[in-house]
Amino acid sequence: MADERPDTVRSPLDRAAARTGRELTQLRAEGGAAGRLRLRQLEITVVIAGQAGLAAALAALLAQHLLGPGAHVFAPAAAVGTIATAIGQRARRTLELLVGVGLGIVVGDVLRDLLGSGSWQTGLVVALAVATALLVAGRGGALVGQAGGTAVLIATLAPVEPGLELPRIFDALVGGVVGLLVVALLLPVNPLRVLDRATEPIVAVLTTELDAVAGALTTRDADAAVRALERMRGLNADVGRLNDALSGAEEVVTIAPVRWRRRDQFHRYAAAAQHLERMVLYARSVARRSATALQYGEPIPPALADAVTRLSQAVRVMRREYREGTGDLSDTRRLVRESAELAGRAWAQGVHSFGDGVITDLRTADSELLRATGCDPDDANRMVRTAAGAGEAELRPPPRAHMDRAVRHGPRARRRSRMVRRGRSRPAAFRPPTRTPRPN
Repeated sequence: MADERPDTVRSPLDRAAARTGRELTQLRAEGGAAGRLRLRQLEITVVIAGQAGLAAALAALLAQHLLGPGAHVFAPAAAVGTIATAIGQRARRTLELLVGVGLGIVVGDVLRDLLGSGSWQTGLVVALAVATALLVAGRGGALVGQAGGTAVLIATLAPVEPGLELPRIFDALVGGVVGLLVVALLLPVNPLRVLDRATEPIVAVLTTELDAVAGALTTRDADAAVRALERMRGLNADVGRLNDALSGAEEVVTIAPVRWRRRDQFHRYAAAAQHLERMVLYARSVARRSATALQYGEPIPPALADAVTRLSQAVRVMRREYREGTGDLSDTRRLVRESAELAGRAWAQGVHSFGDGVITDLRTADSELLRATGCDPDDANRMVRTAAGAGEAELRPPPRAHMDRAVRHGPRARRRSRMVRRGRSRPAAFRPPTRTPRPN
């Protein structure tokens, strides 16, 4: 019958259509991931824009009421600068802003009194203010920028409008404090939601490509393993965003009182996210060694692909369990143990050098994932070692098991053993005396 024909006799057109379908499916998945990434970026943009607008309005209002009438331009500017800086660095940015303003005022006032006002004096004042700020900070940043900007204002506007120093300091103080209050009290972000959004693209790509590596091992397709490796190498940008999210979430749970109750959960999530970053490295190594093993035509036991699939499932389940926040990670640990057990079974079935490397990387990734669930490193290594040993023992019983069998002796050996037992059980008075050698 026509429908019973094997796939090996398909026409080139059918194979091309199947390959095109797989590529379209992959493109749709990548397009969906890109759309979700743009949506997350839009949400972050809306939150930061709202925080900046609110901080600017409050800073301008407070400056008018606390510092008197006038154009307090720098207060809302400082508030916006505090909000718009890199997430996780706002408190440090505010401190650098205040220190930079102070350095600019001191250097500008001293040099203006000594050198006077003019074009070359302005250039010299700014150069010395920036040099002083660089010596204090050791690098560029808000401190250096504010020192240079304040020195320009002092050198150019102070002769025309005296008394700029004190308002400038108070504007910077009001703007920075308002920016921090908006972040900490009025519109604090949810730190766990920030981390979850940052880990989502990493988990999606990691699990998808691990499944692709498992499929490549099953079909012995080295090119598929290479493509999975290349896609996992594109996770560097997502890992960088994850580190930024960790810094920002830590800032929120530190300075926002309404988020203090999330501290313990944040620290557990943060530890898991750091181990997830290492998981990406081990997954790349698994894909690279798998591709090499396939290219060299090494034997690939079926259990090896199953072990990679279990690892992918464990990563998915871990993210789900962390999102639920119940603290129960038993399903993740069970899947990790199954992955290690399958890796041990694959080793017992027989692998060569690169296949052995895949198993080593798999076991290391399993241990790393157990640490992400909160296990101690020694306990994680022991659990992986025990599970892998159990899988190996299913196919290769340890030699020690054969040593427990009863040993059969012949008549002479049984007679000798009876004589030995009688000698041991004879009382000391009936034992022959021990002969001592005579002296020469």
